[in-house]
Amino acid sequence: MKIYRVGGAVRDKLLGYPWTENDWVVVGSSPQELEALGYIPVGKDFPVFLHPQTREEYALARTERKSGHGYGGFTFYCGTDVTLEDDLQRRDLTINAMAEDDQGQIIDPYGGQQDIEARILRHVSPAFSEDPLRILRVARFAARYRHLGFTVAEETLELMRAIVAAGEIEHLVRERIWKETERALGERSPEVFVQVLRDCHALARLMPELNQLFGIPQNPESHPEVDTGVHSLLCLQQAAQLSGDTQVRFATLIHDLGKAVTPQDQWPHHPGHEQASLPLIKQLCERIGAPREYRELALLVAEWHTACHRALLLEPQAILTMFKQADVFRRPARWEKFLLCCEADSRGRTGFEEQDYPQANYLRAALQDCQTINLQDIAAQGFTGKAFGEELDRRRLQKLTAFKQNTRKNNDR
Repeated sequence: MKIYRVGGAVRDKLLGYPWTENDWVVVGSSPQELEALGYIPVGKDFPVFLHPQTREEYALARTERKSGHGYGGFTFYCGTDVTLEDDLQRRDLTINAMAEDDQGQIIDPYGGQQDIEARILRHVSPAFSEDPLRILRVARFAARYRHLGFTVAEETLELMRAIVAAGEIEHLVRERIWKETERALGERSPEVFVQVLRDCHALARLMPELNQLFGIPQNPESHPEVDTGVHSLLCLQQAAQLSGDTQVRFATLIHDLGKAVTPQDQWPHHPGHEQASLPLIKQLCERIGAPREYRELALLVAEWHTACHRALLLEPQAILTMFKQADVFRRPARWEKFLLCCEADSRGRTGFEEQDYPQANYLRAALQDCQTINLQDIAAQGFTGKAFGEELDRRRLQKLTAFKQNTRKNNDR
């Protein structure tokens, strides 16, 4: 029996990139032998074990054969005659198909180190095309390592396009799509994930509502980048700089879906795109399995981002309406995420990347004034039920009116 460190830990060690998990492959052993040594079996589809002390994952070396469609359509063989090279060959990318022995020596039968030097994401073998989930994984790795100069090899992109054309991607279950998408949103350059999916034609299948934004023009005076799809990627790029929160990044990415359905005779303007976005967001979130909190923030941003952009011009009643519709008094944390999304939208335009976004602090200060209202005082004055809510709104409006007047006076000085 021989044990090797494999996969991501080996790759990131060579890259000088931080990693938190180790994966191990065991060659020349059996489930019975590992269990006898105290390893704990956890694998559902093939033999994977937890180390009795470290709880790290140890998998028996295996080969796989295509037996159906999608991510789970494989049969596995884990006999003692499976070699390390056999196991590494079934992996997706060359940079993930390396191993390290107990002496620190790198075993690299498929050129992973060479591709690390060349900054290339390249498939290991034609077997890559048997698993459509690898399209999402490659796009995610491209998002993770773009800042290091990595790009996807053209021959790998061609293979990804072939997988899409063959319809294999249709067999991915939404849970797997969302898991990879959420992980990609947390990477350093999440916009690259979307661009790679578009480059291999997968975006049109997985997120057609987003894909349809590309080629839709906007007013060049307010949107020098013009193309709505390009704007969406620029917004995601800005959101990634402003926040590590994947909810913020996701909501920012899809806030303008309604612009894809604007009649052409109204281009480059998009009146009513806010409301038009809402059913498309629900549709997209359902298809890819986005959780409720992601969907709710995305809907909020889509519906109210233009109002937020005009915050300095809004009347107090309009601000109060927005506050109530956004449920800011009960969900202030979500409101903060909303403001980050709006700032990313404002900055996600060519030439506007460094521009301040005073609307956010203006609305934060306005909300803070409203939160100084003493609810116990209202109750003590005998207000209950509907009357309590009406009096609370009256006082909030009073606060917002005074806030707007004071802000205007301070600006006139």
